[in-house]
Amino acid sequence: MRAKLGRPDINSYRNLFNVPRASSAADLTVTWLGVSTMLVSDGQDSFMIDGFFSRPGLLSVGLGKLAPNHDRIDAALSRLELRALDAVIPVHSHYDHVMDSAEVAVRTNALMIGGTSSANVALGGGVVGSRIITVSDGETTPVAGGQMTFIASEHCPPDRYPGVIEQPVIPPVRTTAYRCGEAWSLIYKHPSGKSLLIQGSAGYRAGSLAGQQADVAYIGIGQLGLMTPEYIAEYWQETVLAVGAKRVILTHWDDFFRGLDQPLRALPFAGDDLNVTMAAFAKFAERDGVTLHFPNVWQREDPWAIAD
Repeated sequence: MRAKLGRPDINSYRNLFNVPRASSAADLTVTWLGVSTMLVSDGQDSFMIDGFFSRPGLLSVGLGKLAPNHDRIDAALSRLELRALDAVIPVHSHYDHVMDSAEVAVRTNALMIGGTSSANVALGGGVVGSRIITVSDGETTPVAGGQMTFIASEHCPPDRYPGVIEQPVIPPVRTTAYRCGEAWSLIYKHPSGKSLLIQGSAGYRAGSLAGQQADVAYIGIGQLGLMTPEYIAEYWQETVLAVGAKRVILTHWDDFFRGLDQPLRALPFAGDDLNVTMAAFAKFAERDGVTLHFPNVWQREDPWAIAD
């Protein structure tokens, strides 16, 4: 079978880029920044998921060595007018999630919170030991005025860089240095009563989210369109339905081999098929009374303001 060329047209889903802009009165906001990176803030306290801004090109990822791009990181933090964070939290330790996390944490004086693998990235990236918090499955820790629960999950198969990171990662390094390590489902509960599921990878661990609740789910869909229909259905069941979310925002669909200074586009068919995922999700959403959305990059949004 010949490989399918090209990529899905993200503009065909433009009507789903409709998460409301946050008002000045919003209790909690989310700013999506490509892949699984997002800034969550209540105006006083903030945390960032991943903090991946370097977005190196395919040639560098495949053949070269990787190191954080300081100019791109500084440009992103400047655009966000972000000088301080309570925490940086990688969802797992592949390069497209954790590569810049330590740099962002150092620049914003943030804690870096995650598993042992991301802790080794933090150490190699210059985060002092007292600013690194290592968590385990099921642990809940205070984050940005609320509570974050870390639940062990899985990476979407195939995991091209499986295993754990056992030594500090000191860039520049090959892509293979960024082993997956612990993959997390994150449940954040804010004092306002608002709750959020963050699923960075389109993987799941059956039953792991049983008993959890979230109003809104930000779920990664990278590689999902190459999986079987049964897997796609199970992923929806084990994330969206498991927590009872009625508003679903899709992440990790963008081509992360080019920078955020260029218009976002979907991953090529060789790495994913967004159209397959969307066809399945549209049916599930209608069946289950769920609204389906894409986030707008750089835009401060209030997904809790989406009408039921």
